[in-house]
Parts: sequence; structure tokens; C-alpha cells
Amino acid sequence: MFRRRFLQVMTLATAGGLAPLEAMATGANAIVTLHVRGFSCITCASGLDTMLCRQKGIRSSKSTYPDGKVTVGYVPEQISEKAIVTFISDLGFTVEREHKGGDSLPAGRLPQSKR
Repeated sequence: MFRRRFLQVMTLATAGGLAPLEAMATGANAIVTLHVRGFSCITCASGLDTMLCRQKGIRSSKSTYPDGKVTVGYVPEQISEKAIVTFISDLGFTVEREHKGGDSLPAGRLPQSKR
């Protein structure tokens, strides 16, 4: 259901106004990289970028279809990382936050310390 709604909205959006992340990152105060599962084609990735860039506080978004990686530049005073994850999840995708060292954990969970 969410994916159908996402595709309906996405087909109405245009991707022509998207700029590369490097060109827009100067206005962002924070950058987060997320792993998104559920992309079935390149259109899903570019549509997600379009929809994210329409959200208040998001300065840039760059998604890759084969890798399922989304890099978002945002202003923390206007939108939180949790709100970004929730927005993407509400569109029907599964989101995991990328951690240093290449490990991925579900967004919102902290790594447990080794005993």
C-alpha cells in the first residue's frame, strides 16, 4: 500500500531539479548515510531523492539503486535524523543507519558493548 502511494506521488514529481550532493552540501550542517531496502528500480531511488528534498530542513539527497544507499544533507535545527528515517519508513522502505567501520544497524538502535 505504501509503495503504491509512493509510486503515485513519485511519478508526479520531477527529478530535473535535483543537484549533486556535493553541490548542495554547503548549506547542510549534518550529513547522514542510510541503507534503504525496498528499492525495486532506479525510479524508486530518484523519487525518494525528490520527495526528501521537498521536506523542510533537508538540503540534499543522493540515493543509489543498486547499493540501496541514501546520503542526506540536512539542518539539525529544522529536522532530526529520526524524522528523516520515519519519513522514509512511512513511504514503505526499510531503513538502517550506516555506522563507522561499515557496519549497519537498524536506525535508532545503539550498538551493545562487548562484555
